[in-house]
Amino acid sequence: MLPKAMVAASTKPLLLSILGKGESYGYLIVKKVRALSGGRLIWSFGMLYAVLHRLERDGLVRSAWRTSEEGRLRKYYRLTPRGQRELEKEKEAWQRVNEVLLKVWAPAGGERP
Repeated sequence: MLPKAMVAASTKPLLLSILGKGESYGYLIVKKVRALSGGRLIWSFGMLYAVLHRLERDGLVRSAWRTSEEGRLRKYYRLTPRGQRELEKEKEAWQRVNEVLLKVWAPAGGERP
């Protein structure tokens, strides 16, 4: 498990990235996050929907109720053009942070861990 602060900080970029690959719905998003993290990130539905609603309010995500192939009514989320631009900004920011951390954590000889 990761510290709560780290989970909270990574929620927006992870959601934008998942939705950047195509529309999805809550249960599938939670399942994807758990699988991608090897079970180290476990999101509650309450946290997920709070963030999705905020992203929708901010114009980054749009939602629509539709019937799934199995006949269930689901709320699907997808990125808006503004959300796609925000995803690119998030990627750049997290890549910069990652680069700095790799430098700080590198052994004295400059090799990467």
